[in-house]
Amino acid sequence: MNARAARTAAATGTSRLLTRPMLLLLVASVGGMGGFYLLLSVLPLYAATAGGGGVGAGLTTGAMMLATVLAEPAVPWFLARFGHRAVVGASLLLLGLPSAVLSLWSSFPLTLGVCLARGVGLGIVVVAGTALAAELAPPGRRSENLGLYGVSLGVPSVLGLPAGVWLSDRLGFEPVFLLTAALTLLALPAVAGLPARRATRATRDERLSGDPGGRSEELGGRKGDPGGRNEEPGVRNGELGGRSEDPGVRKGTPDGPLGAAVNRSLVRPTLILGAATFASGVLVTFLPLALLGGPSHLAVVALLVQASVAPLARWGAGWWGDRHGSSSLLLPAVLAVALGTAGLVRLESPVVVIVSMVLFGAGFGAVQNVTLATMFERVPRSGFGRVSVVWNLAFDAGMGLGAVGFGLLIDRTGYPWGFAVTAVLLLAVLGPAWHDRRYVRAETA
Repeated sequence: MNARAARTAAATGTSRLLTRPMLLLLVASVGGMGGFYLLLSVLPLYAATAGGGGVGAGLTTGAMMLATVLAEPAVPWFLARFGHRAVVGASLLLLGLPSAVLSLWSSFPLTLGVCLARGVGLGIVVVAGTALAAELAPPGRRSENLGLYGVSLGVPSVLGLPAGVWLSDRLGFEPVFLLTAALTLLALPAVAGLPARRATRATRDERLSGDPGGRSEELGGRKGDPGGRNEEPGVRNGELGGRSEDPGVRKGTPDGPLGAAVNRSLVRPTLILGAATFASGVLVTFLPLALLGGPSHLAVVALLVQASVAPLARWGAGWWGDRHGSSSLLLPAVLAVALGTAGLVRLESPVVVIVSMVLFGAGFGAVQNVTLATMFERVPRSGFGRVSVVWNLAFDAGMGLGAVGFGLLIDRTGYPWGFAVTAVLLLAVLGPAWHDRRYVRAETA
């Protein structure tokens, strides 16, 4: 049986995705990301209407993403030292409670401080959640499990992005700030059911103690598993992540996030993801501002469409990837993001704006899953935490740079030309997407 057939057989097996730990992880993640998305487009509006203008709007997202990028490399250490429960619980508090302060006091420096605190919370929850979702996946269904996790993160974006803008327009900013704090606090009880430590460590300890609950098939594979697990549990021989020496990895590669970053096989997926999230940072920060004065509720509808399509595309890409390989989706996904961004040049046409958001959402959701699944395939299970850090660093750095860079650009070009320049930047990563597809074909030949 070839590698693709083995993947297909495993993906259509009976292993459950929705185990109790996975369900609790989804609940905690939905609560945390709900608090994130509810204010993602609201805080730029809040800063702009308070006199900050386009630069101030961009700085709110930029400050949050800066804090996220700085926090993410430390998350594996926090998880090893304090465990998932304490760390994810702290992230929920950081995402929610600081926003309540803005309902009491209003100033631009305070707004930036709140964004910094929320950025730390975001960095913690996305790194911890992504790595844990990969570790909790049953054999042969990692891409699909990551797709399911992506859908759970998409639900808050579907509701939160448009709802935050709509509620702030109807009720004002203060009620939205308080609602954000309440939403994250409601998710705290789910944290108690998460693994106390990293799943790989818990499984190893249980196996050594003879505990039947720690059988290798739960997070790894049985001895003699026909999938061919060898020294690293959960990694098959014959697949990209299961070779004794992964592509692009040299002996003596340093540990930590740097170790994953210098893996040459991860460079192109990281670059492609960063370009896509650059455009996403532009969109979620400035689309409501660009559409001010236009047709009523167009910004709300556009954000709703984009946020609805993206998680479906992310799950669909995971389903396809487990059965046919993820690499075939990379090029069309990047092209869809570029075309969706280019369509925003026609801001005066509601139809073009909505169609553009469909394209953008489909491409952006697929890019997220394809790049993440590809990166996990290229490292052993022991490297999952480092890959989660690198992937999330690229995601959040792209969003922050997009928001700040676009804010500086539109003062000179205006919104249509700004969106056109962003689309051109996206087209530039079609080359790396093409080369990465050829790389995967060569490795699996």
